[in-house]
Amino acid sequence: MPSVFRRLLFRLGFALAFLPGVAAAHDLEIHGSNTIGATLAPMLMTGFLEQLTGERVSASATGNENEAVLTVVRDGKPLTVLVAAHGTSTGFTSMMANQADTWAASRRITAKEVAAMAARADMTSADSEHVIAIDGLAILVHPSNPVNQLNIETLARIFAGEITNWSALGGPDLPIQVYARDDRSGTWDTFKELVLAGKYTLTGEARRYESNDQLSDDVSLNPAGIGFAGFASVRSSKLLAISDGSAPALKPSELSVATEDYPLSRRLYLYTPGTTGKPLAQAFINYAQSQAGQDIVAQSGFFSQNPFAVDPVQDASVPATFKRLTERYQRLSVNFRFAEGRTKLDNKANRDLLRIQHYLKDTGKTGKDLMLIGFADQQSDELRAQMISELRALSASKALRQLGTQVHGHTGYGHYMPVGSAGGATGAQRNGRVEVWVRR
Repeated sequence: MPSVFRRLLFRLGFALAFLPGVAAAHDLEIHGSNTIGATLAPMLMTGFLEQLTGERVSASATGNENEAVLTVVRDGKPLTVLVAAHGTSTGFTSMMANQADTWAASRRITAKEVAAMAARADMTSADSEHVIAIDGLAILVHPSNPVNQLNIETLARIFAGEITNWSALGGPDLPIQVYARDDRSGTWDTFKELVLAGKYTLTGEARRYESNDQLSDDVSLNPAGIGFAGFASVRSSKLLAISDGSAPALKPSELSVATEDYPLSRRLYLYTPGTTGKPLAQAFINYAQSQAGQDIVAQSGFFSQNPFAVDPVQDASVPATFKRLTERYQRLSVNFRFAEGRTKLDNKANRDLLRIQHYLKDTGKTGKDLMLIGFADQQSDELRAQMISELRALSASKALRQLGTQVHGHTGYGHYMPVGSAGGATGAQRNGRVEVWVRR
């Protein structure tokens, strides 16, 4: 076919795809979370397509808000990807209807959704569930607001409309105006789960938003405002530090969010239907999980899963015994957490094992330079907590050994130094962890 004729067909096909009433068939479709789809998914997909084809990617609007089509030429033909960012729940609906190849979710899949997809795939398996980034749910106020920190219980009462004036919190005498994401948003689902926690209902006076960025911009213009958004959408608003239970108040930071110590940290997911999906979708997932993909995650304003080492800030709340234990070490930005029981690593932890191996290779270190410290949620007695924490550290050590990395140092620290409120599923998941430390 002459090259001129081929170019004409390409232009005609591209134009027809966007005519009203003409169905646009895309090679891949990503539906779901606005948190992921607004910036992160397009950036990751652009990097993937450019690596795949060596060609430049162009982006165009569809005419629908919060949608974009990415286009690149592959083997002389157009390859198009639709990113539709209308909220986490819309992504699941699209996947159920076979309209989405990849579902972007800013919260974990629910038991009801797992059951609905069971005939097609186990959506909790490593073949289906992919953590692509860590985000901190940012609590935002106007820059002039003198309030610097809140505990989760107080935060819930504010958003439920029980605390209605900033003066009750040491702030100005102004009626509190609440800003919240809409009901289709995974950011809202996360806030509802972590903050309202089934005990509170969002006030009917709240202003609701589809966009994180717009919510943050409006809070930054209102001295009486308070809202929540993904960390990447802080923009001109002020961040508050948040405490959970007896744990110290933390602001979302590179370390506190990457390790998920920050009480309102959350995982961002891409879901695919097991091994039955398109090979192109799986190739994209592999790219997103790679070091190059995680570098893009960091560039987008979210928190990469590529490990890094930092000198920890150890204030007066840190026991002297723990300071002595870690005095020759730096903290790695990785916490191992568990899928069930006390020793089975979850999907993210199993990916992180490989990332730690890459980190050791890149820095010229070995397993001899690592120390794994296990922690337990509050237990009935100290000995039981110590045993559980040691079992967790041992489990992570064995998993690394099976991959060829021999760890010489692992120990447990019992139920001390919690990062969340004790008890229940949340306490067990957050406090029951293994920290990774690396010799200086």
